[in-house]
Amino acid sequence: MSSLKKKIDWMKADGLLPAIVQDAVTGRVLMLGYMNEEAFEKTQSSGQVSFYSRSRKRLWTKGETSGNTLALAALEIDCDGDTILIQASPAGPTCHLDKTSCFDADAAEPGFGFIGRLEKVLDARLNARPTKSYTAELAAGGLQRMAQKIGEEGVELALAAARDDRADIIAEAADLLYHVLVLLRFKDMNFADVARELERRHHP
Repeated sequence: MSSLKKKIDWMKADGLLPAIVQDAVTGRVLMLGYMNEEAFEKTQSSGQVSFYSRSRKRLWTKGETSGNTLALAALEIDCDGDTILIQASPAGPTCHLDKTSCFDADAAEPGFGFIGRLEKVLDARLNARPTKSYTAELAAGGLQRMAQKIGEEGVELALAAARDDRADIIAEAADLLYHVLVLLRFKDMNFADVARELERRHHP
């Protein structure tokens, strides 16, 4: 983090820089705040995202009154050294209007963003174990049952590919990915771990 601090040009905007907050799992942009050097340092030391309020003229930590905190996952500075990108794990809605994001009306995230949202649903099922949940049923069967289902779904995907049936390929791939995600979350891993491994292989 100290190397990041050296990159920041605090004087560009009179010591107050925009800080974009992104969900560390889904990649969704949650809010825009402003940081001075003190807020930046407090965020690093506490692990909770803090900002400088331009209206109240003071430091504040997200969630200090609402409880909807932002746990710091990563910090990045842009190429000009005058914008901060924060990846965080939100506890509850980020927007003061009780929305997930300040930028829209809780529209679903496309692509990988939805995978992150689905992982949160799977976490809820795995923790609560509701009686009518297929995810909970898989968890009750343990790793052996999950491995069996992944094997079955993999074969079904291969058969759909052999038939060259586009709709079946998509459906079977979705089934396979779902079961893989359940296994990953059951073992306290996520799709981002897989993506990082793919990136590592692509850029050794």
